[in-house]
Amino acid sequence: MKVFITGATGFLGKYIVDLLSQKGYDCIAFGRNQSIGKSLVSDRVTFIKGDFTNYNEVLNAMDNIDFVVHAGALSTVWGSWKSFFDANVLGTENVLKASLEKKVKRFIFISSPSIYASKKDRLNIKESEFDPNNKLNNYIRSKVMAEDLVHTYNHKGLYTVILRPRGIFGVGDTSIVPRLLAANDKSGIPLLNKGKNLVDITYVENVAHAIYLSLIQEDINNEVFNITNDEPTAFKIILEKFFDAIGDTPRFKKIPFKVAYFLAFILEKVYRKEPPLTRYTVCTIGVNQTLDITHAKNKLGYQPIYTIDEGVKIYATWWKDNNHKNI
Repeated sequence: MKVFITGATGFLGKYIVDLLSQKGYDCIAFGRNQSIGKSLVSDRVTFIKGDFTNYNEVLNAMDNIDFVVHAGALSTVWGSWKSFFDANVLGTENVLKASLEKKVKRFIFISSPSIYASKKDRLNIKESEFDPNNKLNNYIRSKVMAEDLVHTYNHKGLYTVILRPRGIFGVGDTSIVPRLLAANDKSGIPLLNKGKNLVDITYVENVAHAIYLSLIQEDINNEVFNITNDEPTAFKIILEKFFDAIGDTPRFKKIPFKVAYFLAFILEKVYRKEPPLTRYTVCTIGVNQTLDITHAKNKLGYQPIYTIDEGVKIYATWWKDNNHKNI
């Protein structure tokens, strides 16, 4: 079986390529980073340098493909609507259109639980429980629109699965942990609601495992799955786990949630580049938000294969060995 993987040179993409090639799939790793792409090449992995915002590049790379995993995206808390629309909406449609044209057997879309973001505490959120008009940031808007496109192409005959993995961390992470470590080095990490709010995170190899399950289960189509480590944990405790593992001490700045949210609102208005604090970030680290993964357990047979503690230990070992190079 042959799998086409977008975003293959990104953080998650590299793990997808590695796992699926180990499982016996022939992988077409499609991405923009030539040097990382070359490092992925093996007997079962072919790298094709390309950009999924270019339809012809996608189409030409998809000969004799059985499955598609669209993991490529512009994933950040800040940016222009055009940049998110081009990458996450038009880019997703390019891959969907080519998949339909090439008659692939299944299309796996890596979406985001950011669409659940809210100022309100929300526990055990099910896949259907989101506001389609959520405009907290442009990334959320683009992901909602991309999911709509996936459903549209499903109605056209393309078999589809949507995964929403929460808070992905692991070796090679360029977002969550590095941002927290950088904040700690500068002025400290904002601690809202005393850090007691429950959040979900997911070790990256658990996400790759969920993607593999999405390929091998025969009776799934037009499904959406939340993916987490299934270990809701207080935000402050998660931070303490990471810092303890790397031998550092977290510096917390206690700020009332309402104050932080108002400050973020003002900063978003006056900053052209990414502000030091956004409303999305405040909602992510300041309220209770956990996901219900019952559907993934029942339908995919998903169970996390690494615990948070195991993932943190692996990350910390890498971080120490690399002398903080990627932080």
